[in-house]
Formats: sequence, structure tokens, C-alpha cells
Amino acid sequence: MVLSLDAIDVVKEPTFPLQQRISLAAFTSYRVGGKADWFTLPKTSSDIAASLQWAQIHELPVTFLGAGSNLLVSDRGLQGLVVCTRHLRGVDFDETTGQLTAAAGEPLPNLAWKAARRGWRGLEWAVGIPGTVGGAVFMNAGAHRACTADSLMQAHGVTLAGDSIMLSPQELNFSYRTSSLQSKLCMVTQATFQLTPGDAVAEVMADTQAAIAQRRSTQPYHLPSCGSVFRNPSSHKAGWLIEQTGLKALQIGQAQVSPMHANFIVNVGGATAEDVLNLIRSVQDRVQDQWNILLHPEVRLLGNFDGPQFRTS
Repeated sequence: MVLSLDAIDVVKEPTFPLQQRISLAAFTSYRVGGKADWFTLPKTSSDIAASLQWAQIHELPVTFLGAGSNLLVSDRGLQGLVVCTRHLRGVDFDETTGQLTAAAGEPLPNLAWKAARRGWRGLEWAVGIPGTVGGAVFMNAGAHRACTADSLMQAHGVTLAGDSIMLSPQELNFSYRTSSLQSKLCMVTQATFQLTPGDAVAEVMADTQAAIAQRRSTQPYHLPSCGSVFRNPSSHKAGWLIEQTGLKALQIGQAQVSPMHANFIVNVGGATAEDVLNLIRSVQDRVQDQWNILLHPEVRLLGNFDGPQFRTS
């Protein structure tokens, strides 16, 4: 499966699904965020190319959005065009090579289960991650001591100019929860993973079930969150540092440090993006005061905020 991005005629009016002033709260895992000036949910490669060319014609900034996890969208919303890839679906299994190719909008838990049902090993860790394939490549998503970089063979993408690109693992320059995509003006359209096919379907299914059971028993899946808020520093896990600082259940507005897992900040009902940001900053300050360790967030900020930004030093 290749999402071909052939050239299309440049048009002044949109030839792709386009909406105006759409609330982004429904498209983020935190359930917060203001409105997008313009919003599109492309279903095809032609939709993607058309949306990017339309944005160029109208000189609009473009923001790419997947499952809306691992990010915090401003209450003021986002200017320009938001391209949400969650309708880009499709999975191909190559029985000869053991490679799996998935479109950018394919949810990671779905992909993990599809692989497990075939007895293909290598994505069990992804079953509890509330993101998409595109987001996993962008962030080098990981869990259970495994990550995207372990099995990724290549990724296809598109630049803001609508040009198709292919990225190797070397070009993606993966490290802990980061990739070179975080400094590139492009989006992932699909990714190919090298898995290990086999006949042990029951074993792979059991391991996948164990992975999701472990996460659900220790993490607050019942409330909106972005997943883990902070990267783990080299000395201790972020959750341990936050808990030992006595910050479990700390609350600002309707944003709360989860009593279940201290590296999760949850929306307990009606939180704003400013609530979440202020709580993240408070946790950073108090952990650094006690441990002289600055926690670096995994979550990305999109848009303009009233309060102070994350501390970086």
C-alpha cells in the first residue's frame, strides 16, 4: 500500500472536505482546545495534496493532527488550516517479508490487535497507546521497554508543498520520544514495520492482552489525558519523582495529577488547556525545588497560551 501523492491541478476553491471554525476539543485526547480557523479530515492522498495546495494559495499556516494525544491545544484555538489524519486508514500484511504497512491514521491499538490475531510479534507494546501510526513515528512512541524505532523500516510523508518523501530510520534520527520529524515541516502518510510472523497466535494474543491489562490497572484510562506528561529523566522515573514530591491529586481548575499514576494529568471535568498547562508548570517547579531535576514534557503545545510556557532550563 502506497499513498501516491500525484500532482493535482491548483485550484482556488477547495476540492477536499473543508470545515470552518470547528472545535478541536473533540479531536484531542484531553478534550480541550479552541476552534480551528479551517479544518479538514482527508480520506485520500488527493485530499491531502489538495488541502496543502489550498493552504499555500491562501497563505495559511498548516497544523497536522492525528489522534490528538500527546499534545495540548490552546483554548484560543489554531490559526490557519488543521489537517487531521485520523481518517487515513488501511493496513497491508506482506506474508513474504513479514512487513506490515499502515496508513498514518490507523490507531495503534487496532494495529497491535490486527498483528496479534495473525500471530505476528513486535507490536504488543503498542496496544495501550492512544495514538496513531503517524503520531507514533513523529514521537517515537513506546511502552514496556519497546518503541517505534525498534521495528520501523521506512515512513512515507508529504511536505507542506505537497511533495512526496520517503524517510529511513537513519533520516528519522530516533531517540527517546523524539524524531527528526519534530523539526521538519512535513507529515507522515504511512509507515512500514518489520514484524516476526509465526504460528503462535495464542501466545501473541496473550502477551498483547497482558500488556493492555497492565496499563489499564496502573493508568487512568477512565479520564481524558494525553498519556504520560513527562519524559523519564536518567536518574528516576518521572512518576516516582512526582509522587515522592507529594503531588498526587494536586489540582488546578479541573486538571488534576492522577491519584492513580503521577505522570498523568487528567481532565476531571471541564478543564481548560490553561488549567493543564499551569498544572504542568507547577509540577515542574515543585519537583525541581525538591530534587534539582527539571522534568521535560512529552506533551507538545499548539497555539497561543496566556500563562507561562514549559520550563526548558
